[in-house]
This record gives sequence, structure tokens and C-alpha cells, in this order.
Amino acid sequence: MCTQSVGLLAGAVETVGIRTVCIALVRDVARRVRPPRTLAVPFPFGAPLGCAGRPDVQLQVLRQALALLAHPGPGPLLADFRA
Repeated sequence: MCTQSVGLLAGAVETVGIRTVCIALVRDVARRVRPPRTLAVPFPFGAPLGCAGRPDVQLQVLRQALALLAHPGPGPLLADFRA
């Protein structure tokens, strides 16, 4: 799904008390949409968790994204993936 749609949906879900985190391929769009918590990643479209066959990188992405859930909000929090 696109960064804009997911970001807007995340904001709506947060209004009912459910924490969300987004993984964004397009940092500028995430910055404009302002979802509550976002991890911007430097990967190409179709590979938000990194290249296929790299479970070590994919696990890093997931861990960094889930760590953003500790941020109480309301946000926005825009973090960059660090390999």
C-alpha cells in the first residue's frame, strides 16, 4: 500500500487507542502525511524489508520498526533505518 494511505489509516487507528507503526519507502511523503510512528527505509519499491534472501536485514527492519511502538505519542515520530 502507498505511504500516504497507510499513514492516514494509522492516524485514524491511533484515535481509538491502538498504537501503530509504518514502514515508509518514500520519506518525504511520510513527513507530509505525519503518521504517528514511521520508520523510513532506503529500499526499492516492492522490498520494504530489504532484499530477498537477507533475513538478517529484514529482522533488523522489523526490530527497529517495532521499537518505535515504545514511543507514547502522539507523534509524529519519523526515524530512519540504521543498518
